[in-house]
Amino acid sequence: MPTSIRERIQMVDWGALRKTLDDQGYAKLPAILTPEECEELIGTYASEERFRSTISMARYRFGSGEYKYYDRPLPAAVQQLRENLYPELSRTANRWHEQLGMDAGYPASLDEFLEECHRQGQLRPTPLILKYEAGGYNCLHQDLYGEAYFPFQVVFALNQRQQDYTGGEFLLVEQRPRAQSRGHVITLEQGEGLIFPTNYRPVQGTKGYYRTTLRHGVSTVQTGIRYTLGVIFHDAT
Repeated sequence: MPTSIRERIQMVDWGALRKTLDDQGYAKLPAILTPEECEELIGTYASEERFRSTISMARYRFGSGEYKYYDRPLPAAVQQLRENLYPELSRTANRWHEQLGMDAGYPASLDEFLEECHRQGQLRPTPLILKYEAGGYNCLHQDLYGEAYFPFQVVFALNQRQQDYTGGEFLLVEQRPRAQSRGHVITLEQGEGLIFPTNYRPVQGTKGYYRTTLRHGVSTVQTGIRYTLGVIFHDAT
């Protein structure tokens, strides 16, 4: 395996991945993170000084579990994921906007995009780590933190299903206009990632492209503890 996260991301077949995103709205990444990197990120969970905020899901009726937003400076692995995934995803983001008759305004680099977030008063970092114990779950939702947002986000499995936990499948539900919702149940092995829409995606219809809205969540964890890393590209107000 290549030694750096950047090299692993570059080795992904992005042509095939972009086609998968177009066809089904989401796409799995191979194991970008090593087991050692996953364990290192899980180890940050106990270091309160690494985080700007801790959220109890039950308190806000979001579900049952806990998540923490990293403060700056972000862990090196998280920063590398954010910086190196963004350029590839921005290409699809712009194409999707064009298909929906919108301006293709996402710049090529993460720094340029974050400048736009900051101009809109969105200054707080949004990458987060989530922890679910047995009985934990996450209700269907979207991660929008202001007027400026990026159309994709990525979640990474930090520990191993069927070994460290059971249940806790990733849920993605697509609301189609004038039709019933379509659900997807997705499993990830340790280190693998899932790219999915933050808000909506274009779908080819008989009269051109139309948008469908997506929400995501997590099914109930049956046993053990489930850790995941959420890489969100826009900052928050």
